[in-house]
Amino acid sequence: MFDVREQQHDDVLGQVERALDVRLDRASVVYGIHGATEGFRTSADTWVRIERRQRWRINSAVWVGLEAAATIRGVKKPAWYQSTTWSDPARDIVWRADELERITAPPVGDLATAAGLPKAWWASLHESLTALAAHPTERVGMSQAHLTKRISEVFDDVDTQVDEWATAHTDVHWANLSTDAHLIDWEDWGLAPRGHDAACLWQSALPDPAVAARVQREFADDLETRSGKLAQLLQCANAIRVARRRGTPTPLSVPATAAADVLLAELRTG
Repeated sequence: MFDVREQQHDDVLGQVERALDVRLDRASVVYGIHGATEGFRTSADTWVRIERRQRWRINSAVWVGLEAAATIRGVKKPAWYQSTTWSDPARDIVWRADELERITAPPVGDLATAAGLPKAWWASLHESLTALAAHPTERVGMSQAHLTKRISEVFDDVDTQVDEWATAHTDVHWANLSTDAHLIDWEDWGLAPRGHDAACLWQSALPDPAVAARVQREFADDLETRSGKLAQLLQCANAIRVARRRGTPTPLSVPATAAADVLLAELRTG
C-alpha cells in the first residue's frame, strides 16, 4: 500500500493546492500511522489533512467522517471548510483532502500533561461529550456485534447486551485532545454504548491511577451505568488482547486486568 511518508507524491500535493486554492507548508507536515495520512499548515492559516485509501473502501462512513461531523453543534472541535476527492488509477488508490480550522493549542499527548489539566479543561470536555451524545445520527461507531466479539474473546460468562446507546467520537485519547479541550480526528464517530468515549479516555489513563480516577470522577454519570461498565470492560479486553499477542504484560494490561475483575463482578451481579 502507498506510504505517504516514503513514496514520492508531489503531484498529489499540487492537485490538493489547486483544488482547495491554498499553498501547503511542506515543512509543517505531520504524518499519521501506517503512512495513510498527512497534514499540513496552509497559506490561509488552516490545516489540510490528506488521506489515501484503497478503492473498495471509499464508500465507508469513515471516508466522510470529517465532513459529516460539521453537522454537530455544541462540541469543541475544528471547523470543517471544504474537501476534494479523486481517483488515482496509476497508484490504484483514491485520495481525499479536507481543509479544516487549524488548532494552535498542542495535543495533551501524555499522562504527565494530563495530570496537570485544570478544572475548566475537564468541564469543557464534559460539555462537549454531553452535546455529542445527544446528537442524532445513523452512523455506527461501535456495534453490538463488535463489542460482544471483543469482550467474549477475553472474558466468559458475561451478558454483553448494551441497554443505552449514544453518539460518540469513539477515539478519545490524549493525542486526540488539545490542551484547550478541542476534540480532533473525527473519522470514526457514530453511535456507541453510552460511556464509550469516557471509557476510551479512562483506558488511556490507566498507567497513572490518579488520572484514571479523575476520568472516573468526571464521567461517573456515564461510567457507572451498565453500558458504561461494558464500555470499560471492552477497553480492558482490548488491552489484555494486545498483551497476549505480545506475550508480555503492558502498562495498560496490568491495571486493565485488575479493573476487569471489579467490572465483571458488578456486571454479573447487577
